Amino acid sequence: MPGYGTIHGAGLDEATNMIDLKGKTAVVFGVANKRSIAWGIAQKLHAAGATLAIGYQNERMKLEAQDLIEMLPGASGFQCDVARDAEIASVFAGLQEKFGKIDILVHAIAFAPPEDLHGDFLNTSREGFRVAHEVSVYSLIALSRAAAPLMTEGGSIVTMTYLASGRVVPHYNVMALAKASLEATVRYLAYELGPRNIRVNAISAGPINTLAARGVGDLGEMRKAQVERSPLHRNVDQGEVGGTALYLVSDLASAVTGETIYVDCGYNIMGF
Repeated sequence: MPGYGTIHGAGLDEATNMIDLKGKTAVVFGVANKRSIAWGIAQKLHAAGATLAIGYQNERMKLEAQDLIEMLPGASGFQCDVARDAEIASVFAGLQEKFGKIDILVHAIAFAPPEDLHGDFLNTSREGFRVAHEVSVYSLIALSRAAAPLMTEGGSIVTMTYLASGRVVPHYNVMALAKASLEATVRYLAYELGPRNIRVNAISAGPINTLAARGVGDLGEMRKAQVERSPLHRNVDQGEVGGTALYLVSDLASAVTGETIYVDCGYNIMGF
């Protein structure tokens, strides 16, 4: 776009200020701490004027999440274990009572048992496979099903994936399968929710040092490879992922759905 220049750092903040989400309500799942991708997204949505409801998993994560929520004036927090349908139903009933409608759903949730992220993929346990897909993939279906009736004026759903969905990344193991399933889920949800003017997209971010990512072996090597081989020769940060999420939930992306958008400094285009 003419006049935008390099959209990184201060330039990204200027671009953010051009998007207005005032009057929009965004529900963000997956905030664990200040390194969370969900936190980077929440900050961008808040800066654009959206009213935020931020979910955290359990009492253990409540304290740190609540400290972050208090840094965003007007934001509210709620507890929700996405593996429990009753909690999801209760949360969205509360959201409907408080806001009436919602416009944006951010799903930044992924988990697999640590023992299934190390060692040989051949030794993936049946339980590890189930847990990875239930928490990382089925939760998107469950949350979208609960959110859709509240998106009475249309809406946007964004989830987080990774390059390993289509390529071998050593030690990503069962989570790679979950991400492949997640991307297929995005396409099917986009198809079914399109008639309601609800768009569904995924962001495939480069490796970021989040709480979840630290459970994957060789994260340091992954980040080093990104710097060495990506066209931009650097790693991506949460703010840049947040900027892409902001674009996807805005009217600028009104015709974008069912897509996986790479935010990885171009690493995905490289052959070696």
